[in-house]
Amino acid sequence: MTKIPDRIKLANLPTKIEKLDRLSKLLSGPNIYIKRDDYTGTEISGNKIRKLEFSIKEAIDMGCDYLITCGGIQSNHARATVAAAVKMGMKAGLVLRGKEETEIDGNLFINKLLGADIRFITPEDYKNRRIEIMEDLKKEMELKGFKPYIIPEGASNGIGSFGYFNAMEEILAQEKDMDIHFDGIFIAVGSGGTHAGLLLGSKLLKSESQIYGINVCDDEKYFKEKIHEILLESNKYLDMDIQFDKSEINIIDGYVGRGYALSTQVELNFISEFAKLEGIILDPVYTGKGMYGLTEEIKKGRFHDFKNILFIHTGGLFGLFPQKDLFEFNSNN
Repeated sequence: MTKIPDRIKLANLPTKIEKLDRLSKLLSGPNIYIKRDDYTGTEISGNKIRKLEFSIKEAIDMGCDYLITCGGIQSNHARATVAAAVKMGMKAGLVLRGKEETEIDGNLFINKLLGADIRFITPEDYKNRRIEIMEDLKKEMELKGFKPYIIPEGASNGIGSFGYFNAMEEILAQEKDMDIHFDGIFIAVGSGGTHAGLLLGSKLLKSESQIYGINVCDDEKYFKEKIHEILLESNKYLDMDIQFDKSEINIIDGYVGRGYALSTQVELNFISEFAKLEGIILDPVYTGKGMYGLTEEIKKGRFHDFKNILFIHTGGLFGLFPQKDLFEFNSNN
């Protein structure tokens, strides 16, 4: 077995897998299961903590005591980073895309409760200068006596990818326990690290499951490039050189909708109907678009040759609350 980097243990693992009986019957397609990575914790809930277990271990090994990362104003990753930093006795600084006068709600509210040092920047600066801005923050904190460590957006880099290498190992063990095989494993893709980790794990652990990402921003070409880049970076941490081809990266494009963290009424209605159907809350940024895309593809007749499908619920509940006014409810709700 290939040796992978060490991690700290913060997440509640393994996360359970449930069958979505009613959705499966409604679609008359494959059996659909959901892996509850929204159960990884409370303050640290969601998929990012799996990646952060590796990133923060590397930071600690380097003697760092201050974590810096970035994201949207309702970033699940930013919130998980701050919560994990506090648990480890560290400080955290966030570079967030948005306005300081934004209502304090959802993930932003939790970041404030946890004492994060937050810097708000414009969408233009976030797109073009976020790395430079994080480097400037690092220099500022060094002058104050800290030793900072920068974690990229979504912890989506070589070291972070091992969080979902571990998840793939977990899924294989659960397949054995459940006496089942998942023909396809599906996730929403926003920064590429989760997909990269699953693909890395699938290849090294010789899984026969096909990995599919449903992008919630950018496009198929962008994510093939981004995920391939992360996979190549992950090689630096292994005792072997794994070759990856972009043709191995499956992206289902077409469900970005209005754009990243922007919802259509159709998507919001889907989240509401899914909650009533299965008693599971999806989020508007990632899992809502991802599950909506998966169900639409099944309706079109795609994946009907699959017997069992696994969708990974990557969390995001806190980000739902700031969008509560966008949902439509009738008098029976």
